[in-house]
Amino acid sequence: MRIVRTIVLSIVLLIISTLTLTGCGEGDAVTAADKRQNIMDMHDAALQELYEKRPETKKMIRSAPGYAVFSNINVNVIFVSAAGGSGVAVDSSGKNTYMKMAQIGVGLGLGVKDFRAIFIFENDTAFDKFVSKGWEFEAQADAAAKSGEKGGAASGAASFQDFKIYKITKSGVALQATIAGTKYWKNAELN
Repeated sequence: MRIVRTIVLSIVLLIISTLTLTGCGEGDAVTAADKRQNIMDMHDAALQELYEKRPETKKMIRSAPGYAVFSNINVNVIFVSAAGGSGVAVDSSGKNTYMKMAQIGVGLGLGVKDFRAIFIFENDTAFDKFVSKGWEFEAQADAAAKSGEKGGAASGAASFQDFKIYKITKSGVALQATIAGTKYWKNAELN
């Protein structure tokens, strides 16, 4: 009975934390134009940081049929993890498609992690599928610890058949081993 209460409390805390943190994803923006600008500011900062850490990605993005940049907040409470965020997918012509993301997972963990995810697509089909369907399923195990200017942070890359994902940890403390389902979809308000 005690375990059930702990799990239920963990889930409630996770939902409240995720809703609180992901509500901040577009800043204090009120209008759709403000929200789009906040996403593009995040996009620019994330790409600049990626180019500093991995200079070869600049050429990869220039020659790619499309790429996407997301800001994500991930919350882990005991056995459940959830994440939410927003971002933009950019095709080779420069057209922006504003998107949202949500993730739910199970696994052992505790903490909050703020990170940026940059997807680089290797063909038009993969990019179009991501924008129109946007499913990703992942197993992940990572560790990050950073608060303000103190601590350490990890960034890494994962390569799949049709795209690469670069993940840059911005701040937060997390130690997790989760299996998560992630959904990316078009943001009807911003497109």
